[in-house]
Amino acid sequence: MLNFARPRSHPNPRVTKPIAMGGMDYADPKRKGNFVGKVLLAAALTSLCIIMIKQSPTLNSPSPFSLREPGVTHVLVTGGAGYIGSHAALRLLKDNYRVTIVDNLSRGNLGAVRVLQNLFPEPGRLQFIYADLGDAKSVNKIFLENKFDAVMHFAAVAYVGESTMDPLKYYHNITSNTLLVLESMAKHDVKTLIYSSTCATYGEPEVMPITEETKQNPINPYGKAKKMAEEIILDFSRNSDMAVMILRYFNVIGSDPEGRLGEAPRPELREQGRISGACFDAARGIIPGLKVRGTDYKTTDGTCVRDYIDVTDLVDAHVKALEKAQSGKVGIYNVGTGKGSSVKEFVDACKKATGVNIKVDFLERRPGDYAEVYSDPSKINGELNWTAKHTDPLESLQVAWRWQKCHHDGYGVSNVIY
Repeated sequence: MLNFARPRSHPNPRVTKPIAMGGMDYADPKRKGNFVGKVLLAAALTSLCIIMIKQSPTLNSPSPFSLREPGVTHVLVTGGAGYIGSHAALRLLKDNYRVTIVDNLSRGNLGAVRVLQNLFPEPGRLQFIYADLGDAKSVNKIFLENKFDAVMHFAAVAYVGESTMDPLKYYHNITSNTLLVLESMAKHDVKTLIYSSTCATYGEPEVMPITEETKQNPINPYGKAKKMAEEIILDFSRNSDMAVMILRYFNVIGSDPEGRLGEAPRPELREQGRISGACFDAARGIIPGLKVRGTDYKTTDGTCVRDYIDVTDLVDAHVKALEKAQSGKVGIYNVGTGKGSSVKEFVDACKKATGVNIKVDFLERRPGDYAEVYSDPSKINGELNWTAKHTDPLESLQVAWRWQKCHHDGYGVSNVIY
């Protein structure tokens, strides 16, 4: 975390009070001599302190985050306190990247940052900046004071249902904030962008599986905001030598297999969150049961079909995209397993993973949802040599459930920044 030290105030030299004699004030000559001596001593000590401060290598040396170093790739991870962003930061740190996390903690968890800081305490490895990417001055200051080689831009609100209820929030948070990040990248000569996009930009295609050539026709503000951000990036890249990778990924599940990180959504957003989080909440008795919205879709069992991608596979795709990014070129890739599972099948897997017979309520469709979405990952397989290793939702849910059982209160850390 960046340290902003307050300037220390030096105490004023003690002033000796005069002694009153016969209604007139006369200074005590002995005290006057002591006063002069103390002033001279204070001046000498101040001079010595200034010399020591100037010669101190710690205070003289610039922050390693403010320098570009040969052999060291410094990655800005926006939204790095969030579920996916924190897992990406962990992978980058394990692979010896230098990482700066920027997050306003509106959806992320300071506890996840604390875990990463404890795992990688060495100077110059990881720093956390508490800032809002919607503040242009803050974004410019971050880029001015740090030398980034690449940006992984995860920061975004990301709930379909919420986007239909508060669309302006999504256009501000996703589209406008991406524009500010891109402007600062251009201004400060940061040459590589890995952009976190979504399959929601495709909407509800008539033909499955979805390829990168499938027409984008989003049907909710979340997907529309992401598509607008993509278009801004693509328009800019046409006259730029920036290396751009856009990853459109599908439904993310799972957690760090070593149990260090997991998914800890805000309690007030449980109604909007991922189905995996809702399943775990129901299994733990936090909510009375699971609500499945929509049973009349044109699918095998009437519930939505989704492509569930393990978070560790997803961040592996981001790292491979970073490694393969080329100046002046744009790569667009779907990140999924290539197969779909229905919501009913997913709930059954969650019951097996948790060992709890979760109560399920079947409700009407949720606005903005689509019936069936799964990917064709052949392009990313061929061009980035990436393939999903965890293709059974049950296995990913079992790993995530272990973290949930050990973290009943999430990370157990307040998000308040002092």
